[in-house]
Amino acid sequence: QVQLVESGGGVVQPGGSLRLSCVTSGINFSLYTMAWHRQAPGKQRELVADITTDGRINYADSVKGRFLISRNTAANTVYLQMNSLQPEDTADYYCKAARRYTYYWGQGTQVTVSS
Repeated sequence: QVQLVESGGGVVQPGGSLRLSCVTSGINFSLYTMAWHRQAPGKQRELVADITTDGRINYADSVKGRFLISRNTAANTVYLQMNSLQPEDTADYYCKAARRYTYYWGQGTQVTVSS
């Protein structure tokens, strides 16, 4: 059974930081591109960042220079370090594992940026 379990969300003030984690099981983690997406209330889900099996990274323009994605193959885990958080970063954040035409999603973790 494939599982992607996100953690690390919460409430933070503007300018603050959070680190999200996504622990996977049931897949060969090293073969999957891992990504973080987010969905704000009333908006479509959007890509935040992804990291390929060989470490190539892509960021949405809105988070470049503030967020950092990384992966630890030994731990079957992908991370998202989020710095300088702003109210517009408020959303549910989802982890995704992708390989060819196969996708798996986590259940999401909520991030709220508010003073």
